[in-house]
Amino acid sequence: MLLCAGYTALAYLAVGLPLAVLPGWALDLGFGPVVGGLLVSAQYLATVASRLLVGPMIDRSGPRRGVVLGFLCCAGAGIATVVALQFPSPAAALAVMLAGRLLLGAGESLVSTSAMLWGIARIGAPQAARMISWNGIATYGAIAAGAPLGVVLSERGGLVLLGAALTSIGIAGCALALVQPSMRAREAVRMPIRSVFARVFPFGAVLALATIGFGVVTAFVTLFFAAAGWPDGWMALSAFGGGFVASRMLFAARLESRSGLRSASRFLAVEAAGLALLYLSASPQMAVAGAAITGLGFAMIFPALGVIVIEQVPPQSRGTAIGTFALFIDAALCAAGPLAGAIAARSNYALPFAAAAFCALVGLWVTIGLQTAGRRHEAERVTW
Repeated sequence: MLLCAGYTALAYLAVGLPLAVLPGWALDLGFGPVVGGLLVSAQYLATVASRLLVGPMIDRSGPRRGVVLGFLCCAGAGIATVVALQFPSPAAALAVMLAGRLLLGAGESLVSTSAMLWGIARIGAPQAARMISWNGIATYGAIAAGAPLGVVLSERGGLVLLGAALTSIGIAGCALALVQPSMRAREAVRMPIRSVFARVFPFGAVLALATIGFGVVTAFVTLFFAAAGWPDGWMALSAFGGGFVASRMLFAARLESRSGLRSASRFLAVEAAGLALLYLSASPQMAVAGAAITGLGFAMIFPALGVIVIEQVPPQSRGTAIGTFALFIDAALCAAGPLAGAIAARSNYALPFAAAAFCALVGLWVTIGLQTAGRRHEAERVTW
């Protein structure tokens, strides 16, 4: 289980490295906040596009292939980062950097989904919540470490050193996965993707609404700090990751499928409170606290709903189900950057956090509706 979480940690270390650097790089080239948000969100375009392909591929070919292909994409993203700097034209440099972001998004999708399913296959479905939780700890712990590390690398060697680090991570991940024995794919009839999507959709919609907050924090919190004249915006990203990891370690062991919706509703309320605090922040300390609370709340929404999603499909379709469920994260992150950038361009860098808090509250409302519908269905079943 820990080895599979380690694959995820490496992949998301690569995801975290550019987060606090690329928005400023785009502004230095003369582009506005919308393009800065798009540059951060671009990787999720590829992640969204690949999710529905990755899940069935894992179900057919096993997870090791997905991990290896994903790390190859990470290495390609590092090479693209270095190549982008060779173009004197800002438009050409941005285009190549966007291509690298798309590669990184595909790598994220391949590694994260494959590693999670690899771990669940090793420890068994009854322990799925543990694997999902450790996968998330690896994800956001690596992002929390990657953001300040990316700033340090950029300060010492520019984006060339950052690109070299991305390439090295990709090569190391490939080497680590290739020495592990592959797992034979389960031979059985699998559910059609449309049937899996229909079962996952209600829970995925809640996950997407919750993920808007994560997308706004990662895309704009450093710009929010800069606009306010506060130093060290990366601290908010690290605080978000720290709150995320603490939440997973404290609460993951208590998760069960029958309490998933109730847990999700509680943590959606916590996330909304953290985002509201970010919006109201009058000091960097308040903003860092708001980011930490946001991470604390967002952390448990995926596993709380994920343990329910796992039970919606037979074992031979779990790769497709997890990939489809994660697709809602990617779709939300893809939309969050440009939409929040448009809001910021018309007002200020604080208002996107208020909009994200509203989305979390809508997710809370939907979750309460799902709980009510579930209780009504159970009562009707017992009566029948």
